[in-house]
Amino acid sequence: MRTTVGIIGAGPAGLLLARLLHRAGIDSVVLESRDRAYVERRQRAGILEQGTADVLRAVGAGERMDREGLRHDGIELRFARRRHRVDFPALTGGRSVMVYAQTEVCKDLIALQLKEGGPLLFEAEALGVEGAENERPRVRFRYEGVEDVLECDYVVGCDGYWGVARKAVPASLSRAYERTYPFGWLGILADVPPSHDELVYARHDRGFALLSMRSPSVSRLYLQVPDGTDAGEWDDEEIWAELERRFETADGWQLRRGPVTQKSVTPMRSFVHEPMRHGRLFLAGDAAHIVPPTGAKGLNLAVGDVITFARALTHQQETGSAGLLDAYSETCLRRVWQAERFSYDMTTLLHRAPGATAFEDRLQLARLERIAASRAAETDLAEGYTGFPLH
Repeated sequence: MRTTVGIIGAGPAGLLLARLLHRAGIDSVVLESRDRAYVERRQRAGILEQGTADVLRAVGAGERMDREGLRHDGIELRFARRRHRVDFPALTGGRSVMVYAQTEVCKDLIALQLKEGGPLLFEAEALGVEGAENERPRVRFRYEGVEDVLECDYVVGCDGYWGVARKAVPASLSRAYERTYPFGWLGILADVPPSHDELVYARHDRGFALLSMRSPSVSRLYLQVPDGTDAGEWDDEEIWAELERRFETADGWQLRRGPVTQKSVTPMRSFVHEPMRHGRLFLAGDAAHIVPPTGAKGLNLAVGDVITFARALTHQQETGSAGLLDAYSETCLRRVWQAERFSYDMTTLLHRAPGATAFEDRLQLARLERIAASRAAETDLAEGYTGFPLH
């Protein structure tokens, strides 16, 4: 099998890249190790930055998002039983975010790819990337029980942290930067309308809590828990009681309860692999970087990566210049590190570390009070949350 761009992974990054390339007249093949049903139901991110929503519209994948997604013009910060709303459009020149689950993004992009795009092979397991330093790199894969080879001009690894793409970068050339946090998120899905019309980020002495949603009738809520916590250790009544404690306000705000339909624990870590390119192999999304979910940056960073690659390859095809492709890693990493910084800042602002001192608690409150009192500090948060430039 032969193509211009071999894409490993049919998450939102790989699927969007295939769509961008298709619209630019560049052929691709997408290899996905899981079946279609798995890809369309795995729960991941749910917040789309302004730039992500805009590019989905631009490639023809925004119709259902605009119909069913929830535009949010701000978030609420809670601390010391107080409430402070951050108004995104007022602080960023009109930018906002969209609540629309990754599963739905994947459904929309899969439907478009199967209807209009190049081959999208489910249950096609990538086994390795060979010859990245050469002009014809190859992806070995297994499909329908038979090993095969995909010959490409370029390979883009959108196959996540555990995928094969990053392993093809020689260890002697790789640099990894990592931080593991001593806590995680116990998350639930509940069949109950959200208790607030925007996301609520709560800092509490007992730990962080987040009120989010998947739709007008389904709530998504999170509690900070110790690293290694088993979701089964918490029964539903304990979860709701703890959420009520952490969201408590002086004005008597009430949390709505409902049946819990899903329960899981998400670990928290930061990770960056440099470089994001080796020869004709390009890394994108979780294959190259991971952020804690506090800043809602993971999916959006992956989108930025594939937009950068698609622009660079289109430029090369149109002008013959490989300058933008050569700059891919440097270009992406500038945005990646800003998102890592923002996610780290949000995480340390709102989570209480095990063994935190009274001094550290007061510093957190001082940082939150600064955001509530300073338009400059508030603007920095709003600009980071709605998304860093894709240029």
